[in-house]
Amino acid sequence: MQRREKRIILCLAHMSGNEMKYIQEAFDTNWVVPLGPNVNAFEEELKRFVTSKTSDKASKISDKASKQAAEAWAGEPYPACINAHDTDPDALWQEGYEDLADKQVVALASGTSAVHLALVALGVGPGDEVMCQSFTFCASSHPVCYQGATPVFVDSEPETWNMDPQLLDEAIADRIRKTGKKPKAIIAVYLYGMPAKIAEIKAVADKYGIPLIEDAAEGLGSRYRGRVCGTFGDYGVLSFNGNKMITTSGGGALICPDAAARDRVMFYATQAREGYPYYQHEHIGYNYRLSNVCAGIGRGQLTVLREHVAWHRHVAERYAEAFSHMDGFTFHAEKSSDSESNYWLNTVVIDPEVRIKGQENAYKTTVKGAVGGAAGVIHQVSQARTDCEPNDNVEALRVWLDQCNVESRPLWKPMHKQPVYKDAPAYVNGVSESLFKRGLCLPSGPLVTDADIDFIIESINAALS
Repeated sequence: MQRREKRIILCLAHMSGNEMKYIQEAFDTNWVVPLGPNVNAFEEELKRFVTSKTSDKASKISDKASKQAAEAWAGEPYPACINAHDTDPDALWQEGYEDLADKQVVALASGTSAVHLALVALGVGPGDEVMCQSFTFCASSHPVCYQGATPVFVDSEPETWNMDPQLLDEAIADRIRKTGKKPKAIIAVYLYGMPAKIAEIKAVADKYGIPLIEDAAEGLGSRYRGRVCGTFGDYGVLSFNGNKMITTSGGGALICPDAAARDRVMFYATQAREGYPYYQHEHIGYNYRLSNVCAGIGRGQLTVLREHVAWHRHVAERYAEAFSHMDGFTFHAEKSSDSESNYWLNTVVIDPEVRIKGQENAYKTTVKGAVGGAAGVIHQVSQARTDCEPNDNVEALRVWLDQCNVESRPLWKPMHKQPVYKDAPAYVNGVSESLFKRGLCLPSGPLVTDADIDFIIESINAALS
């Protein structure tokens, strides 16, 4: 394949041009600290978004927009090209959603810190267990260990790839039998932006009276039955990392159930200081607040969130159509009318029978740098293979695409297969491990054009042996 000058990247939030206004205000007013007008306004704007009743599912990309995007290596296919409109709010608003009015948002340094502070707010500590989704990034479970607690991993169901509600129910009952107490919390995830079966998961949480944390780091802009993901449980986690739907360069937020919970989280996020004229600490606190400059970036980014979601969904439609004509490839798409995915990352599952050129050379050499993401330092390894890895044809296709200047990445390796968690309890059904072996993430960022998608599909077809 001829190598392209342009690197087609997996996913990267795109600046809208609105950010500089708020950044400049921060410098002009000397608010270059982890508090200030942008932080306060960003939290209010996030609150309005997460409590909104507006669906983005009807947002469309015009044919003109597709043509413009295809002709530009790096342009802005929105907002002018988007014909986004609201659906009937009354049709989306469900009984029992009145609690949205009480929701509050705290802007934080990262999505990981948001998970951590949710656990702190719920009183999770040594000796406790927390039910965690296995098929996810480590930021969902590592904070459990920060608190000295034990993650208990639960496998996925095959429709959304997220936590299996029935298996969760069985796992909780078993933990109660074995430990004599119920888990302290449940952390469900919206993997790759796909809404989980959150109504069923919440029903299990309510059955046992266990607080529910929603890790919607990958699901900003996704909705379930019209309601923003991250607002169903006791706490909801958002991420604004550089590769998410919108970015503050780094950053995150925690959706809290009410003002009292927000104040408690804010207390711990700002070093847990007592009300004295000097620094007195009676609790361990953290330096987790988002800076005023970064919040300014976030405010500008929020203005194009709906357009970003619409473009990601357009890209997903293009992939879905292309893979429907390719034997052995299955695109991961919404399967329920309840779900409205942001398609943060588009993923495809490849049958083991599919043969890829160069497949015989898979895993012959070790990786010298981080594959995808923003990792700066990795440990060098002495052998290329592990006891749980993507199939040879998946790795061969990743290498092939990389040679075509197209970045792809394996799916998340399940946490219950990670060496660091080898002693953690796990309730598995084989779903996540099977998906990890067969799946691949494809370029999905807002700068991925229709021409890029055509090139990616052509490259995949050229790789078939």
